[in-house]
Amino acid sequence: MRALILGGTGEGREVARLLAERGWHVTSSLAGRVSAPKLPVGEVRIGGFGGPAGLTSWLLNQGVEVVIDATHPFAERISQSAAEAARATGIPLIALHRPAWVKQKGDKWIEVSSMQEAAEQATRFAHVLLTIGRQQLAAFANDPHNLYVIRTVEPPSAPLPPRHRVITSRGPFALEDEKALMIGNQIDVLVTKNSGGTLTEAKLQAANQLGIPVIMVQRPPLPKVALQASTPKEVLTLIERI
Repeated sequence: MRALILGGTGEGREVARLLAERGWHVTSSLAGRVSAPKLPVGEVRIGGFGGPAGLTSWLLNQGVEVVIDATHPFAERISQSAAEAARATGIPLIALHRPAWVKQKGDKWIEVSSMQEAAEQATRFAHVLLTIGRQQLAAFANDPHNLYVIRTVEPPSAPLPPRHRVITSRGPFALEDEKALMIGNQIDVLVTKNSGGTLTEAKLQAANQLGIPVIMVQRPPLPKVALQASTPKEVLTLIERI
């Protein structure tokens, strides 16, 4: 049995492990945005497929029997390509996306639907903590007044705000460390994507305890997929039913 996992997430790595243990031939595809990613077991390919047509061709040439979309919830382009390729080939597609974070008691969320809207809201604050990755930092580059503390896994290359401080670090992050980061940098707002999961959830807890508002960018609409899972084990259950 052959599976393609569109991964780059902890959930994708766990699915690869579980399927490999069951004797599957697993190929995990990573976007390649991080120079030293955590690699799953099995075969790994780096880079895109060339859109839906390229992915369709690759699936047929490789004899893939199931596709698992375990990408980041904000990787809408590859999710759309996967849905189109699945329809074109008839190969079952399972969408594995971790549950979104839910607002808790005491949270001061400012919910926005785009990064541009987040940038507009951020101008109201003096010391902004950005934990949105590297790809969309340019949205904040035109604010000459406020200080932006930017945390990324690797140094960003996009245009940055004139007043900024870059911290390169990879999660998971501890609650007390997150609180110390916010207090030490006089953070008065946190900007993040609603990616869900536990790896970086401590920043939300820290903001809650410190009374710091959170500009929360909501997830983009993803393709409607018949087979949906929220955990790696649910993926295995769905595969058994195919």
